[in-house]
Amino acid sequence: MDPIIEERDDAVATLSINDAPYNRMSLEFMDALEQKVEQIRADESVRSVVLTSQGLENFSVGMNLKQLPEGIERLGSADAVFDQRLRVIDAIENMGKPWIATLFGYCLGGGLEIPLGCHFRLAANSGAQIGLPELDLGAVPAWGGSARLTKCVGENHAIDMILRAKKISGERALDIGLVHEIWPLANLKKAAHDLAQELASMPAVAVKSMLGVLVNSADRSLEDLLKAEREAVHATRGTSDSKEGMMAFLEKRKPVFNRSI
Repeated sequence: MDPIIEERDDAVATLSINDAPYNRMSLEFMDALEQKVEQIRADESVRSVVLTSQGLENFSVGMNLKQLPEGIERLGSADAVFDQRLRVIDAIENMGKPWIATLFGYCLGGGLEIPLGCHFRLAANSGAQIGLPELDLGAVPAWGGSARLTKCVGENHAIDMILRAKKISGERALDIGLVHEIWPLANLKKAAHDLAQELASMPAVAVKSMLGVLVNSADRSLEDLLKAEREAVHATRGTSDSKEGMMAFLEKRKPVFNRSI
């Protein structure tokens, strides 16, 4: 059984974890995801990605902990196991193509840490249980979750969630800024796909340039951000998309971007 099901709809790639109902992030899943990320990075025809899972029960309960000894044997150490996950999440975050994650049912441990590397997170408006409950196991987040959650929602909310091993709802996740939108479960995957189509229709060079400015911008100085913005201006000046955008504006019509990509 393939650990990931990939579907394509024009410029949108959808990756689904294929281990329903719990959609555990197995060793095989992580190997497959690392390969998919590199393929998508190199494929200019893909301009946005939806990360979801099979079924409607759970997005993911996170790592299959029973496989940790096997992972250590395969890769040589626990650090090597965790480093692979950090490497994959970093590649998603810095790819220059928007990723959208869907959160429903259990979204725990790695089932939140990978979405934290995505640029958009949409959650079900009921039934979601979202958190980093590793302290309940006497452990701590190991895939960058403590750092990314803090950057996303702030220190107070991160401390509250992690130290109390909280599992929060989609509505609460929206309140604290962890997710961008909430939807009825029946509409969640379509909403994510619609958003991916919207983003794929935007000028790809401009999207990549802006992600280069915006991702992790809180950690950068104003001077660095202004320099990065100016580089984005130069990267998009004179492109076919910039010309199309100006012509569409003058002709009072909707622009059609990415025709040269």
